[in-house]
Amino acid sequence: MKKVRGIGGIFFKCNDPKVMKDWYDKNLGFGNEQWGTNFEWREADSEKKGSTVWSPFPATTKYFEPSAKDYMINYIVEDLAGLVAQLKKDGVTVLDDIEDSDYGKFVHILDPEGNKVELWEPKDE
Repeated sequence: MKKVRGIGGIFFKCNDPKVMKDWYDKNLGFGNEQWGTNFEWREADSEKKGSTVWSPFPATTKYFEPSAKDYMINYIVEDLAGLVAQLKKDGVTVLDDIEDSDYGKFVHILDPEGNKVELWEPKDE
């Protein structure tokens, strides 16, 4: 079963997300949306579009909890429900129920060192 097909996002804590977004926009040409920027790409040998989000969060965010790390990686997956069932069977800690949003389906797991990982099944375009 194919599990991860790309990195969906890089999220990190910082003291001032606006200053970070402005700096990266000015110095490295990132777009500057409210939440960060979005890098679009196509999968190899396919017309399937994908994207990777770069997003600074306030240092006080609780979104990465229970992980104590200042970052969280989001991975793009296929068949999130099937993957979650397999992860549970394999003893992986699944933190929440699958959430269905305008952007697709999301769930959070913990890796062996307690890092929170976000899994995302995007909606097809």
